[in-house]
Amino acid sequence: MKVLFVCTGNTCRSPMAEALLSKISSCDVKSAGIYAGYGTPVSQGTAEVLRDLGISLNHQSKPVTPELLDWADLILTMTTQHKQALALQFPTVHDKLFTLKEYVLQDNDETWEQLKEAYFQLEQKRAAFIAERGRELSPGEMDRALYDYLQKELAEIQVLEAKLPNYDISDPFGGNKATYQKTLAEMEKYIELLAKKIDNRE
Repeated sequence: MKVLFVCTGNTCRSPMAEALLSKISSCDVKSAGIYAGYGTPVSQGTAEVLRDLGISLNHQSKPVTPELLDWADLILTMTTQHKQALALQFPTVHDKLFTLKEYVLQDNDETWEQLKEAYFQLEQKRAAFIAERGRELSPGEMDRALYDYLQKELAEIQVLEAKLPNYDISDPFGGNKATYQKTLAEMEKYIELLAKKIDNRE
C-alpha cells in the first residue's frame, strides 16, 4: 500500500502523519503540500513533539505533483479544503482521495459519494465549456462565464458540503508546543485507526 499525505505547506501535519504511519506500518509513505515549495524542513514544533516520541525526522518539503498522485494507492488530506482543491485540479484521482478522518471513520458515506459525483460532473461541464468557448472569451470573461454557467452545480456542492461532518485536523503552524502536542495527539489516534484499516485491507 502506497499512502500519500497532503496538507498545505508540507512542514507540519502531513510530515507528522508520514512519520507516525511509517513508525507503525510497513506501508510505503510519502507526504506533500498543495502550496509547498521544495526543500523546507519541518517546523520546529513538529520536530520537537516527534522527538518526544523518539522519532527523528529528516524531512524536506515538496509540492503535490501528478507523478506523486499517480504513485499513491491512497491520498489522504488533512482538511476537506485540501481534498476539494485536489479533486478540482485532478478529477481522475477522486476514487482514492479522502481526508484522513473521513477514510478511517466513514464507510460508504452517502453524502461524500454524492459530493464526489458532483465534483466530477462540475469538472466535465467546465472542460466542455472551455473547449467550446475558450477561443472567443478573454480569461476574465471566461471566469465570469464559467461562474454563471456552473451556478447550479456550485450551489449543489455547497449544500452537500454543509452536510459533511468536520473532517479537518487542526493546523498547529505558528502555535506553541502545546498546540503541536494537541495536533499530534489527534493525529496519533487517526493514524492508529488507519494502520488497522490498511492491515485489514491487505
